Amino acid sequence: MEKNCSKKRIAVYPGTFDPLTNGHISLIRRGLEVFDQIIVAVAHDTPKIPMFSLDERVAMINEVFAPEPRVVTEVFEGLLVNYVRSRGARVILRGLRAVSDFEYEFQLALMNRRLDRGLQTMFLMTDYKWLFISSTIIKEAARLNGDVQGLVPEPVLRRLRKKNGFDDSR
Repeated sequence: MEKNCSKKRIAVYPGTFDPLTNGHISLIRRGLEVFDQIIVAVAHDTPKIPMFSLDERVAMINEVFAPEPRVVTEVFEGLLVNYVRSRGARVILRGLRAVSDFEYEFQLALMNRRLDRGLQTMFLMTDYKWLFISSTIIKEAARLNGDVQGLVPEPVLRRLRKKNGFDDSR
């Protein structure tokens, strides 16, 4: 008997996205090859001190993915598994850059699985050219007027330069 394949395959890609990098974009685009929709879930609750407000982070993601209706950006609060369930998704999409990411991500995936046995976590390896970048490294370089062009999309680059008080003449 054939399974009904008409159900929409939705994945939730959670993070702070402070700011969105080309590594994030690569992962989302590759995720769209597997899923019908990716919900980019911007975390409200984070121990990190963000450079950009929630509204700014959502606006940057929306601007970058404006031509792609299968990417939806939302803010979420509280437990990720509750949010994922509320959106009708069964998959959490996560990216891995290096072995050091794996241990932490593995622990998170196991805890999420313990909290909701019906959820799966899907890991995608970052493209090799983005292995060395993180939002934290991008913010620090930009803060010191380092050239991060090519590591973030143009809308993010403009906002980084403005946020750090540098003109956009580069």
